[in-house]
Amino acid sequence: MNEHTDIVAFVKQGAESRGIRLTEVAFPDEIVLAPGAAARLPVYLKEKGHRRALLVGDPITMAAANGDGLAEALRGLGIVAEATLVKPNAAGDVVADEASIVQTLLDIQKRGADVAVAVGAGTLHDITRYAAYASGLPFVSMPTAPSVDGFTSKGAPLLIRGDKITVPAIGPSAIFADTDILALAPGAMVAAGFGDMLGKYTSLFDWKVGHTIGGEDYDPYVAELTAMALEECVANAEAIGGRTPAGIETLTRALIVSGLAMLIFGQSHSASGAEHHLSHYWEMELLRTGRRQVLHGAKVGAACAVIAEHYRIRLGQAAEPQASGSAAALALRLGDRLPEIAGWLGELPDAARIRELLRIAGGPALPEALGIGDELVARSLREADEIRPSRKTLLRLINGRT
Repeated sequence: MNEHTDIVAFVKQGAESRGIRLTEVAFPDEIVLAPGAAARLPVYLKEKGHRRALLVGDPITMAAANGDGLAEALRGLGIVAEATLVKPNAAGDVVADEASIVQTLLDIQKRGADVAVAVGAGTLHDITRYAAYASGLPFVSMPTAPSVDGFTSKGAPLLIRGDKITVPAIGPSAIFADTDILALAPGAMVAAGFGDMLGKYTSLFDWKVGHTIGGEDYDPYVAELTAMALEECVANAEAIGGRTPAGIETLTRALIVSGLAMLIFGQSHSASGAEHHLSHYWEMELLRTGRRQVLHGAKVGAACAVIAEHYRIRLGQAAEPQASGSAAALALRLGDRLPEIAGWLGELPDAARIRELLRIAGGPALPEALGIGDELVARSLREADEIRPSRKTLLRLINGRT
């Protein structure tokens, strides 16, 4: 699957075979996943009638994508092209906070842009998609690393006064994923993308729990689509860790498919459960204490193993004597659904296997490797479910909340 028609047609055909109509889903106009895909971006903007493009990135991502060459190609087609280099915070990180959003909004206004192009990875996409949404503009995605599955998202996770919240935004009108560029991404970012995909093990489990116990809406096709993308990544973990062309294409395709699955459902249940809540909790703590940020997918991968282990302990599938009382209390809350839920959990890889896969892909496997200490991990297990209290994860049930 290298072209838009392959990826989107695959998704649509799968839905149609199950009698699902996707006429109201706003898929991107184009998704190009191929070597040299960046060359298609200027032509696409010209065909869409855009006259003034704002490229949103930072010095590293602009260099990775040959931003000067991209701007020159746009100008060659009569499109005014200017760039916004989002400034880092005091710790030296580019983050999707108020300052980054306002900087981008002001540049959109000052330059009179009629389209915003995200040149970078997850954070720069979140900044761009929200600034474009607030300005009433479309945005186009040009990822420089296969590090997250949020390229197609219609929501933007933002840091507002230090709290991580997800707000409505806009999905990309097109995605140009150039595998020549993606293959040069740092190994840590590739491993982060793999970690983001591994997190689907616990997010899909939590979604079934939320549906069964909490009455949340559930879409079997979206779950199947996400699981397929996850298993394709796991089957190619060595190629992804080796950053082979096939591995990079497999990972990027899986991230895009996971994103399209969320687009179909309209929410992030398939791809974001308790492992993401832990990740967000850790991120906010690092910001609060003025420490450097850790890649989103790296946190998610490590958190997935933590959650898988925590769930097994609390359901009595792993030994921890001091947890016996809480396991009994949880069993009472789950009632006659306990065997079913325990069975679902038993189908997932255990923490040791998840950590092994993270290492194969070249990423950190333990929170301590990310600078996340035992105290913070323990506190996040007690409190992180409050980040999204409407999401009915097993972690929320463990903590005695409904």
